[in-house]
Amino acid sequence: MAVLSLGGIVYARSVRVGGDKMDEAIIGYIRRNHNLLVGESSAERIKKEIGSACPPEDGEGRTMEIKGRDLMNGVPKEIVLSERQIAESLAEPVSQIIDAVKVALEHTAPELAADIVDKGIVLTGGGALLSNLDFVLRHATGLPVSIADDPLTCVALGTGRALDNPKTFRNVLSRMY
Repeated sequence: MAVLSLGGIVYARSVRVGGDKMDEAIIGYIRRNHNLLVGESSAERIKKEIGSACPPEDGEGRTMEIKGRDLMNGVPKEIVLSERQIAESLAEPVSQIIDAVKVALEHTAPELAADIVDKGIVLTGGGALLSNLDFVLRHATGLPVSIADDPLTCVALGTGRALDNPKTFRNVLSRMY
């Protein structure tokens, strides 16, 4: 997570809450609440298909059939999970992301507040694709929140541009080395 201004990094902090932590939260939730063991690839698929940063406003939301191993008797079993359940499983990682964003905003110079209020927060990376994460952050901060055009590759593309233009991005590059 970073605050950028005038071609440089004003604030940067690495928060170890991303896709893998979300997958672990889903696996743990299913194990605790359904006595079912699912793998990392299943958790990733669940997150992508019905994952949400907040519960749906009406009912259970989207549903999905999940197959795993029943921990009580060791045989394969199938259950149906809802978007509401997955949002519940992701509550802790999403809360950690919100807290980290608030800390970043608190550590940002007041002179940059106007820019942040005007331009808002841009979500990048795979986590930006979690349904309703932008809505949750908008609600928690009161700031505009948008998702980058190509969140999965924009960080790599931006790094490539910085390396191609070292004079323009000298402040950013100096933090990398």
